[in-house]
Amino acid sequence: MIASTPPQKTTSTWQPATWEEYERYRGRLPERGRHRIYYHNGYLKADDMGWEGIRHSEVRELFTIILGLWFIAHPEQPAKSLGGCLMEKEGYQAAAADLVLYVGEGAPSWELGEKRRINLNECRIPDLVGEVADTSLAADLSPIKELYATLGIPEYWIIDAKAYKIFAFQLQPNGTYQPIETSRILSGLPIMLLQQTLDRLTQDTNITAAQWFMQAIGSLI
Repeated sequence: MIASTPPQKTTSTWQPATWEEYERYRGRLPERGRHRIYYHNGYLKADDMGWEGIRHSEVRELFTIILGLWFIAHPEQPAKSLGGCLMEKEGYQAAAADLVLYVGEGAPSWELGEKRRINLNECRIPDLVGEVADTSLAADLSPIKELYATLGIPEYWIIDAKAYKIFAFQLQPNGTYQPIETSRILSGLPIMLLQQTLDRLTQDTNITAAQWFMQAIGSLI
């Protein structure tokens, strides 16, 4: 591939870039602040989110709480939530998903002096990732979904923060995602129950919606 000049500013469109150019761009990002940065097979996409919007934050926090409540109700399943961490498969893929979930043993941990990223060349892939789409639904439904499929992540959720709608996908043996009605990673959790919880944001706060979810999953235990 012909080397290109990576964007000097953030861009919401995919631009050709080598992995080395991606690394230089990543190195210019400040430690603080919120950034969505993706690299997939020779293309870079980077959005400086700045301060997170109320709607995006409300939905993202709701789903973080939902994951926590699910595993409080299922303590037999060890799990770790690492949403927002930058994941890298050196030379090929990089992403910073809103939701990153590891179920079972072998989740990444950090020690002093190590890089502040999940190295997928050394660590296993997450079991589930999710993106909250406020202005990025088209990207989350297409190239970013392809990125996660290429990484081999078993389950992918997209939460549309504007329409209050959730899309859930499971990775198939042929390497593509297909819609699902029940989560395999959160065994027995109907996606419709997630949708019903999300619907409550039209009239309730995310805390109230999470309380409703906690009561609802009682019948599934």
